[in-house]
Amino acid sequence: MVRGLFVPADGNKKVEERDYRTLEDYRAAVGGWIEAADVPSFGPVTMYVNENGIAEGLEPNLRATFLWWYHVPQIRDRSALVGDVALVGYPDADGNTTDVASDVLELLTTFVPHVVTVKLAGVRHRTRVTNRDYWEAVHWAMIKLSREPEIEDVDVVPAEKAERLPFTPIPPLPTLGN
Repeated sequence: MVRGLFVPADGNKKVEERDYRTLEDYRAAVGGWIEAADVPSFGPVTMYVNENGIAEGLEPNLRATFLWWYHVPQIRDRSALVGDVALVGYPDADGNTTDVASDVLELLTTFVPHVVTVKLAGVRHRTRVTNRDYWEAVHWAMIKLSREPEIEDVDVVPAEKAERLPFTPIPPLPTLGN
């Protein structure tokens, strides 16, 4: 048995802890044959998606996509995850799926406020918005990064940790002239 998470594509539904015992459990979670999207720098974890999800017109899974983009920068804006996701630990040396790490499990299932920090001209700034949880902060980090070309990098940190850092307001971004 592998302990993992079920991440619904419907953002209004809760991420829930789930046990995966067989291939059929993974297939039932994603609604079809599975395909792996590895996230080696986070956990590490593997997210299983429906391998035919795009052809089937499944709903984009924004939580899983933004998590993937945040932790695997080379995939940003090149691919998206669709449909429900089974998130588990990275395979071991024998190729067997493992439990999702307890710190990752806690991070993705609790409502702990997080903030986004951005790097502008080599200097890290804390944003003014406190997000309700890690998922929301990762979502906003990816949106900021894609919409504001001046931003060199983003990071997501617990609000409590960010409050101990010196607050530097983000300088106003240039506006486009008419």
